[in-house]
Amino acid sequence: MKKWNTFSRKDFLKNSTLALTGLSMTKGLSQNMMSSDSTFQVLGGKLTYKNVRLETGFEYEEGEVIGTKTDLFLVEIENGKISKITPNQPHAKAIDAKGHLMLPSFRDMHIHLDKTFYGDKWQATRKRTNGVKGMITLEQKMLPELLKTSTQKAEKLIELLQSKGSNFARSHVNIEPTSKLQSLINLQKALENKKNTFGAELVAFPQHGVFYTDSVPFLKDAAQMDIDFIGGVDPYTIDGAIEKTIDFTVQLALDNNKGIDIHLHESGESGLKTVEYLIQKVNENPVLKGKTFISHCFVLGKLEKNKQEEVAEKLGASQIGIASTIPIGSLIMPIPTLYKYQVNVVTGNDSIVDHWNTYGTGSVLQKANLMAQLYGYNTEFLLSRSLKLATGNILPLNDQGQQQWPKIGDKANIAFVDASCSAEAVARVSPVTSLVFEGNVVY
Repeated sequence: MKKWNTFSRKDFLKNSTLALTGLSMTKGLSQNMMSSDSTFQVLGGKLTYKNVRLETGFEYEEGEVIGTKTDLFLVEIENGKISKITPNQPHAKAIDAKGHLMLPSFRDMHIHLDKTFYGDKWQATRKRTNGVKGMITLEQKMLPELLKTSTQKAEKLIELLQSKGSNFARSHVNIEPTSKLQSLINLQKALENKKNTFGAELVAFPQHGVFYTDSVPFLKDAAQMDIDFIGGVDPYTIDGAIEKTIDFTVQLALDNNKGIDIHLHESGESGLKTVEYLIQKVNENPVLKGKTFISHCFVLGKLEKNKQEEVAEKLGASQIGIASTIPIGSLIMPIPTLYKYQVNVVTGNDSIVDHWNTYGTGSVLQKANLMAQLYGYNTEFLLSRSLKLATGNILPLNDQGQQQWPKIGDKANIAFVDASCSAEAVARVSPVTSLVFEGNVVY
């Protein structure tokens, strides 16, 4: 793909309101940071990168976006934030980005860091019986052994995510009578160990049902701990009561100033009723707008087009987001329709190599690629827009091709990718070459 260089550094700096930042350089970088071949970790220091490729605009032909303009810059980071962006100085004493593309770092917004085989010997999933309730029975048997090493395995899984460009995750964590609060405590240890290199928000997840296994007392305790969302799973199938389960979840979130993120796999009438009832409860409690998500929400993929539009419009108006793993096969989620109504769509790897799922690469850039393939987003413009699924809706260029990231003062959450532009990164799932978390080089 052609690397467009017709947009000048001067224009980029002007558009970015950076023209007065000057050309000062970081001094005193340690020798290991100056070698472009060395492996290093810098915590809380000052970084300067040269030969950084940034997107500067679109290339048009007869009104169509046919390419992405880029140029090379010198980028300085201090106190965890981007402090300067200036014309490139190829001979500067700085970390050599080698012309790799600088992108906003990625965010895995639906994963289970507390339950994985990753980092241990290979295991495929076992044959399932009796649906989700059968899996609950299996999990009750497995959890005591899994908990013995869940902290270490969570750390290994975090390292996998980092190698794929993610430095943030929303993790669901089991809260139920078998593990009680231990799964949460173990995961919090892992996150504490990784606090300088990885960020997270946690969902108290009643994997075994709110009432089916009486997780209520443990959820109430978890809600007072360092978690961000109250979770749930298939209120009708598991608990046999949509309104009772949703009412409890909503009230617990309100009482503890938390958000909501509910797993909903049900694709029939009960799934639709759950979505509609949750919309009703959020509208009754506007403080939950923008803080409520439905994970999976497979029922949307089973609705007739008119009903899809109706429900998507209501979700958008209620500011209820959808966390989708971009399923393939017979179930295609109406993501373009959700975007049409400004529904916040996020993605994640869900389970990675555990008793629920054998697969999972750790890459949300791959999820953006899959979405682009499923919905025919194959032009330069649409591929570049697809990147937002991986970055949590942050894009280097807006729809008009104006540079909007990075800006001075932005947190230095950065992924360097071996690609010429966002469109290529999505289309080719380009390799991540380095990751920076709030100014810390971690990969």
